[in-house]
Amino acid sequence: MRRGFDTDEYKARLTRAQTAMAEAGLGALLLTTEPEVRYFTGFLTRFWESPSRPWYLVVPAFGDPIAVIPSIGAALMGQTWISDIRTWAAPNPTDDGVTLLADTLRQIGGPVGVPSGAETVLRMPLADFDRMKTLAEVGFCGDAGIVAALRAVKSEAEIAKIRHICGISGRAFARVPEIAGVGVPLSRVFRDFQRLLLEEGADWVPYLAGGAGPFGYEDVISPARDAPLRAGDMLMLDTGAVWDGYFCDFDRNFAIGPVNDACVEAHERLLEAANAGLKAAQPGALACDVFAAMAALVGAGETAGRLGHGLGMQLTEGLSLTKHDQTILRPGMVITLEPGLELRPGQWLVHEENIVIREGGAESLSDWAQKLPQV
Repeated sequence: MRRGFDTDEYKARLTRAQTAMAEAGLGALLLTTEPEVRYFTGFLTRFWESPSRPWYLVVPAFGDPIAVIPSIGAALMGQTWISDIRTWAAPNPTDDGVTLLADTLRQIGGPVGVPSGAETVLRMPLADFDRMKTLAEVGFCGDAGIVAALRAVKSEAEIAKIRHICGISGRAFARVPEIAGVGVPLSRVFRDFQRLLLEEGADWVPYLAGGAGPFGYEDVISPARDAPLRAGDMLMLDTGAVWDGYFCDFDRNFAIGPVNDACVEAHERLLEAANAGLKAAQPGALACDVFAAMAALVGAGETAGRLGHGLGMQLTEGLSLTKHDQTILRPGMVITLEPGLELRPGQWLVHEENIVIREGGAESLSDWAQKLPQV
């Protein structure tokens, strides 16, 4: 699997963005977050973990994007297809790129659209944003949802990367019997599972959650505790591993020795619900339709939360599988199916798979789970 994308991939994204910008009457887009910047440039670095420096990308209505970034990133940005790279020595407490960004936007003209819908953030100090708007002397508004809509539908090259990291994670899940068993602390299982993911080819593991208990687990977001696994426990591991900047997000349940019949039956119903979601995930269907197909088998009230979500450059992005989400499914969307069942008050089992919407029916990207494995 080749890393990165051809320049044509980025130019196609830019063309779609500029077509939508023309329809919305925008002169430019101002992007400030890692996935937004990377989507149009290919600028992939974990240096975003540091909050010390802001990073900006300006997408004009005509012409190629302009990177306005700290000088420490110039060499790496220079390896992308972006040629107009404007830098300053950062961090600068008196003018941390504000004047340079304002000059760039004034040169291009507005109105300037800034992503402002659900899941968006402005990754720059609010005081700097206010000052920059004054200096730029152009109008600012939301981006009309353009960036989110573009990112929601993946290209075949993007889908291939998600399929690749799903395969890596599937191989790691197959090796769980090497690391889990009666008496092994859950915290050690977590550490060893991250090792397995890296051994199988993941670049890094930003997200790992799970739980264990005789009738399931209390939640699906907890860090691992040091308590040892016990005979009869259900173990769940849920990973968001990354390869070349793209996530997988699916889980697997394991029986620690023989488990009670209720757990086996619940796991079978979760698999049935996931299959119902797969069947319902047709182009033109709504996100709430997929939710309903799974909820009919596992039950879901107002407090149950979503039963899946969008997936791609971020662990969760875009639509949510809830009874209220009216997002229309389109070919190329990658989503998770995540039904859950409460076996006892406060004790849950959850199952998750990754799929892509196709014209002829959804395609599984994760290695679809079968019966409950025992370790």
